[in-house]
Amino acid sequence: MRRLFTLILAAAIGISAFNSCSSGNVVLPNVSGKAGEVIIVMDKDNWEGDLGTAVRDLLGGDCPYLAQKEPLYNLVNISPTGFAELFRVHRNIVIFNIAGDVQDEGMAYRTDVWSHPQCVIQLSALNNESAMEIFNESSERILATLEQAERDRIIANSKKYEEYKCSKAVTPMIGGSPHFPSGYKVRKKTDDFIWISDDKQYTNQGIFVYKYPASENNNFSLESVISHRNAALQANVPGMFDGTYMTTSTYVTPTVEFIRFRGRQFAQTRGFWEVEGDFMGGPFISHSFYSQDGSEIIVLDGWVYAPRFDKRQYLRQVEAIIYSFEWEKPAKDEEKTSAEE
Repeated sequence: MRRLFTLILAAAIGISAFNSCSSGNVVLPNVSGKAGEVIIVMDKDNWEGDLGTAVRDLLGGDCPYLAQKEPLYNLVNISPTGFAELFRVHRNIVIFNIAGDVQDEGMAYRTDVWSHPQCVIQLSALNNESAMEIFNESSERILATLEQAERDRIIANSKKYEEYKCSKAVTPMIGGSPHFPSGYKVRKKTDDFIWISDDKQYTNQGIFVYKYPASENNNFSLESVISHRNAALQANVPGMFDGTYMTTSTYVTPTVEFIRFRGRQFAQTRGFWEVEGDFMGGPFISHSFYSQDGSEIIVLDGWVYAPRFDKRQYLRQVEAIIYSFEWEKPAKDEEKTSAEE
């Protein structure tokens, strides 16, 4: 009984801390847990019932465009009474606060509640039926919030351990650059194509940066994006044997969606790459957008080759790199920023 009371008290303190404002003077510990892992705070009956099934379907479903089945996130269920200090510092937490005395039903999205850089999402509802309705209505935002939290951590790490030689190679060609972390090196550079990759013994993570003249229309149609991609890869990315080269797989049709992200707009394409005449392949994601003067299409293309390993996290890492793209700041802006710092 004493242990049960201690656990309940710890959970109550945790929820209270979530609902209160964090002091700006408090130095938070670093987050714990593995990348791509989410703690779900929910009682056992709900976890094994319809609500838990809905959570698993949304967050634990198959990650798209991977050759083998991998979950979007690895989920760990913790009961409210077991939600103690050990778990409160986890990187991603989704709390289900379902009780008859809940005052404000709905969703709350917070960062750095108990650790840094942390993402905490809380659903508050009077009963299970209401919780299911709120969850279904908020599913897209829940996914987007968790994905951005994972992406931001990778970007922050890239900036902390940045390989500046890569950005110095890219910026003159396209007017800006992603933030490449340590380990990435320039493998090939021409006037309109750059190949940058992190090559290890059993894995390869690469970024292609290329450009081509914009046309009057249909610059971001699937047909246009893929045809220019295949032309750039055939010309610049040979395979291991004569006559082989990287191209876009037709086994699964790629998809294009239009994204607005932190003031930038781009066409995001997902699909599989393969080597023509060989048996190599893997997932890719690309961003296509106009140059600053609108005369060219710029493409940032991230891809993964990891035949012996799960690929979800490798793909997330190259995706975060291309999401980190920033236009080069004018010299005056850089001086102003340095002065402010």
